[in-house]
Amino acid sequence: MSEKDYGSTLNLPKTSFQMKANLPNKEPKIIQKWEKNKIYEKGLSKGTKSFILHDGPPYANGDIHIGHALNKILKDIILKYKRLRGYNAPYIPGWDTHGLPIELKVTEKLGEKAKEMSPLEIRKLCTEYALKWVGIQREGFKRLGVLGDWENPYLTLKPEYEAKQLEVFGELYENGYIFKGLKPIYWSPVTETALAEAEIEYKNVTSPSIYVKMEANADLLERLGLTEQTWVVIWTTTPWTLPANMAISLNPNFEYGVYKTEKGNLILAKDLAEKAFAEMEIAEYELVKEFIGSDLERATYKHPFLERTGMIILGTHVTADAGTGCVHTAPGHGQDDYVVATRYGIEVISPINNKGVLTEEAGQFAGLFYLKANKAIVTHIEETGHLLKLKNIEHSYPHDWRSKTPVIFRATEQWFVKAEGSDLREKALRVLDNVEFVPAWGRNRIGSMLETRPDWCISRQRVWGVPIPVFYNEETGKEIYNKEILARIVEIVKKEGTAAWLTHTAEELIGEELLEKYNLKGVTLRKETNIMDVWFDSGVSHRSVLETRGELLHRPADMYLEGSDQHRGWFQTSLLTSIGSTHDAPYKKILTHGFVNDGEGKKMSKSVGNVVVPADVIKVYGADILRLWCASVDYREDVKISDNILKQMAEAYRRVRNTARYILGNSNDFNPTTDKVAYKDLMEIDKWALNKLEILKRKVTENYEKYEFYNLFQDIHYFAGVDMSAFYLDIIKDRLYTEGTNSLDRKSAQTVMTEILLTLTKMIAPILSFTAEEIWDTLPEALKDEESVLLTSWYEENDEYLNPEVEAKWADIIKIRKEANKSLEKARQGENRIIGNSLDAKVVLFSKNVDMQKFLVENRDRLELALIVSNVEIVNSYDETFVEGEELKELYIKVVHAEGEKCERCWKYSTEVGVDVEHPTLCPRCASVLKNN
Repeated sequence: MSEKDYGSTLNLPKTSFQMKANLPNKEPKIIQKWEKNKIYEKGLSKGTKSFILHDGPPYANGDIHIGHALNKILKDIILKYKRLRGYNAPYIPGWDTHGLPIELKVTEKLGEKAKEMSPLEIRKLCTEYALKWVGIQREGFKRLGVLGDWENPYLTLKPEYEAKQLEVFGELYENGYIFKGLKPIYWSPVTETALAEAEIEYKNVTSPSIYVKMEANADLLERLGLTEQTWVVIWTTTPWTLPANMAISLNPNFEYGVYKTEKGNLILAKDLAEKAFAEMEIAEYELVKEFIGSDLERATYKHPFLERTGMIILGTHVTADAGTGCVHTAPGHGQDDYVVATRYGIEVISPINNKGVLTEEAGQFAGLFYLKANKAIVTHIEETGHLLKLKNIEHSYPHDWRSKTPVIFRATEQWFVKAEGSDLREKALRVLDNVEFVPAWGRNRIGSMLETRPDWCISRQRVWGVPIPVFYNEETGKEIYNKEILARIVEIVKKEGTAAWLTHTAEELIGEELLEKYNLKGVTLRKETNIMDVWFDSGVSHRSVLETRGELLHRPADMYLEGSDQHRGWFQTSLLTSIGSTHDAPYKKILTHGFVNDGEGKKMSKSVGNVVVPADVIKVYGADILRLWCASVDYREDVKISDNILKQMAEAYRRVRNTARYILGNSNDFNPTTDKVAYKDLMEIDKWALNKLEILKRKVTENYEKYEFYNLFQDIHYFAGVDMSAFYLDIIKDRLYTEGTNSLDRKSAQTVMTEILLTLTKMIAPILSFTAEEIWDTLPEALKDEESVLLTSWYEENDEYLNPEVEAKWADIIKIRKEANKSLEKARQGENRIIGNSLDAKVVLFSKNVDMQKFLVENRDRLELALIVSNVEIVNSYDETFVEGEELKELYIKVVHAEGEKCERCWKYSTEVGVDVEHPTLCPRCASVLKNN
């Protein structure tokens, strides 16, 4: 039987649970029922153990996308399962509501008017914008069937959240992990703010690649015993940073050479010389002097166009991968440059402003946007003879992930969480050893990122966010931070929100008593104007949420579940703020999923037109099909979705639904209280079905526990479509339709069917929540222990149902059935077809194998039942009219038309039809049933 025929063998009777699922129309009504009857809240009151899955906050900006759907549905599947297992498993959804994207949207809409508005007015509009999208996204998530505390989510803009965030900042500050310093950081000239590592993505750009020579001073020549003019050669792809050049870094252990060329005596690393000269198109060169990098430490050279003397310094960051081994060092524009230059006490200058325009420190290039400065500087050094070679190259370059524009490295005074030179990274790496990762490779991924993580820049030059709670003495510039002062600010923020930082003066925020206590009366005070990075906002949610909801929540959370990109984002920022404040991990387990691509595995793009929108899927198929897709994919890697894939999901769904529908239609007269048959009295095939169910139960539970939903639904699908619909339910139809209403045989089948349906409904409830609820509503009241399937208890395992002997016997019968079905199918075909329906047939069987022949004889009645034919005959010999089995070579099969007449009621052929004169068209069995009913 082909897959498309699964379920088609079932002569489905009329029932209220109709084949047409019509999920798009039914699901909203089920959501209304859940809300009206407070199913989520009741589910929490049942739990005795707790399981906390802490929600990572999506950004409140734009409609939900398919990645959101995957994330929220996976969380919902886990939490619903946990509640069914008796856990108190709350879901507190959250939103990230501060930050640049919202502020940009608001100011773009305002246009020129934005310049006339106060920060408070801008913040008010940002609040309205964020709350609008929170509302829109909330409805989108609810429509997916996700249960949670939707009326009381956590928002990073709420005063209680902001107050706790300030407390955490204070704890990090007091523990020595917060500092303010001049360091090169990622800077966006477009949005005019600092950026964190997690806000950077890489794209290819074309840049000018230049080799530049810088003239050695007399002290350098003296070190090498030279008298002729000599040049140190550097290579860079950012000519605009040359005004900030303060040093040239050499590797102390590399061998360098002075090479005589037509363009002068040039200094390069020996290992790179051949390649560099080829790129500079210098064909003839002669090595005239050798030395190692450490020989030139602190020697000097002339800047190529500024009145500045540079220093030769040493650093192991200099590699032999590319360039010349003599590294252009601008401590105001690079992390490695900053570190090595600081070690030598070299001044950090960054001659570029917030908008990416060079300042007066850049000399004649002041006033140029940095990209335009590239061309101007290259032209100038070519004219002055310092340029050795220019060519354009394509390479990977950091971009702002929001504005999609290139960033620059720029030294500015910023606030940092100290990762370098502190124990924060070491402690974070150590606690990760006690965190479980699903998949396991997540540990190495986050670990490798932490090992090289620089200091975390947490300050932003915007107005929409949580202020950095520090004051300054205006006259001295001295930083003022105090634990008591912060505690007072926290209390104000709890009542008024962080807008209080703008509405109150510094003196009002500190208060008379503390001004007096800390000798601040009469001091001119200034408030810090920077706000905190939104990654700090969301990174403290383990404190702002898990510590503020009473006994409902606890920390550490049992699980964080987000996309794999959060290894460098929220998972890290949560860990660092937790280690820095409470010295422990905020989570026990991290589960990650991949990105969603189109059906061909390509990244989704509006311009390409391959974007799949959750709302569109739901309109056509319903949310349960989307939920089924989420459960079917191996989320540990990137996953695919397309209309064709969704159609396959709908087909799989139909098979499970058909099985449920068939059972409901054939058990509506069954009262489990009075009609249930004891296991020992069940028919053998019914025991086989319970054995299959019991095996499935254990597999499904194991896969839920391992979060391997893609495995468990395959098992459920196979059970419903093959074991049940295509086999068990098919062969018990005769009993259900022809045996007496109150017969033991019929009630035996109904006993098993109702247990299968009850268990199956619980199995699918975390995934196909809407369909499971619909089935639950249709079940006989005697089978239900709760008003909703989401409030019931998980099924119990029953060792009595495991029956290896029956399993083995019926496995052999199924193999024989498979062979016989091939012969039955051939007997239906062609002009000389023998039968129409399988009940028209008699199947004759023989085996040369003594054991198989014995098996055939002993199981003749079971074979007749399994083959759904009127008669099975076992013979002691065979002839050329028999067909040899394809897989069971020892089996020989012949199909003939059954003898006798067709019973009008059961459709089986019998030589005894009409023996009962009251029922001349019926076989004796059917006549007896009618008499006794």
